Amino acid sequence: MKMKENILIEKSIDFGARIVKLHRYLAKEKNESVLSKQILRSGTSIGANINEAQYGNSKADFIAKLHIALKETAETEYWLHILEKSGYLEHNIADSMLNDCLEIKRILIASVNTAKENKQ
Repeated sequence: MKMKENILIEKSIDFGARIVKLHRYLAKEKNESVLSKQILRSGTSIGANINEAQYGNSKADFIAKLHIALKETAETEYWLHILEKSGYLEHNIADSMLNDCLEIKRILIASVNTAKENKQ
C-alpha cells in the first residue's frame, strides 16, 4: 500500500535525524550510553516502520506496520521524559523533541484510523 501521507515520511525522517544527533550529543557530551542507545533505537524505528508500511503486502500489513511505529512513538516519548527528568536534556530541547514526537503520533493515529475505515 502506497502512503498518501508523504508529510508523515518527511517528518519521521527529520525526527530520526534529530534523534541521531541527540544520541551523538548524549554519548559525546554527557558520556551517557544506555539511555542514548534506547532512544536511538525507538526514535529511528518510527520512520523505519512508516517507510516499511508503504510496501506492505496488504492493507492489514500496512496497518500493522503503522501500529508498530505508533508504539515506537510512545516508547520514544517515555525516553525523552526520562532524559529530561534525569538532567540529561534541558527542558526546551526535550519539549521541542516531544512536540515533534507527539505530532508524528497524532498523524499516525489519524492514518491508522483512516486505513481501518477504508479497509471495511
